[in-house]
Amino acid sequence: MTRRWVAGIFAISIGLGAVALYFGAGAYDMGADAPHWEVTRRAIELVRDRSIAAHAKNIDLPELQDEKLVSKGAGQYAAMCVNCHLAPGMADSEIRPGLYPQPPNLSEQRIDPKRAFWVVKHGLKMSGMPAWGIGHDDDTIWSIVAFVTRLPGLSADHYKEMVTNAPPDEEMGNMKMDGDKSSPGKAKDRADEGGSKPVHPH
Repeated sequence: MTRRWVAGIFAISIGLGAVALYFGAGAYDMGADAPHWEVTRRAIELVRDRSIAAHAKNIDLPELQDEKLVSKGAGQYAAMCVNCHLAPGMADSEIRPGLYPQPPNLSEQRIDPKRAFWVVKHGLKMSGMPAWGIGHDDDTIWSIVAFVTRLPGLSADHYKEMVTNAPPDEEMGNMKMDGDKSSPGKAKDRADEGGSKPVHPH
C-alpha cells in the first residue's frame, strides 16, 4: 500500500511539473483568436454559470414592465451594450467578431433578469464584459435589464423608435448609439435623432 501511495504521489508530481513547465514556458496561446481547449472551455463555463446563479439567486426584482424604466433602458442599451450584444436588424459590429468568448446576441436570446442584473453590474472576468455598476447606479442597470427582457420581440424599426424616444441622459450624452459596421450612416443618423454625438464603443 505504501508503495502505491508513493508511486501515486510521484506520478501526480510529474504531471503537475509538466503542467507548470508548459504554462511557465508560455506555450499556452492566450490570443483571443485561439479558442480554449474543450476541457478548459467547459470548466470555465461551469464555474461561471454556478457563480452567477449563486450570487444572483437572492436579488429582488423591481417592476420590469414599467414603461419609463424600459424607455430609459433603450437609450442605455444603445449607448453601452449594442456593439457587443447587437440589436434587431444588426448582423454584426466592429468589435464583436474579435471577442472571445462571443457575447450572446440579446436581440435573439432571452435571459433571466436576476442573472442579467448581476452580470451587468459586476461584469465577468476574462470575457470583455465590464462591471457597469462601478459607474452606474442600480436604477440605471435595472433599466437595461428591463429593456433587454423586451429586446428579443422587437423589430428593427421598433428598436430604432425606442432608442430615438429614450429620455436624455448625461452619462450617455457623448456615446455612440449604434455599432453596426455594415451601415455606418445609420449610426450617425440615429445618434443625430437622439441628440448624441457618436464616439468609440466601450
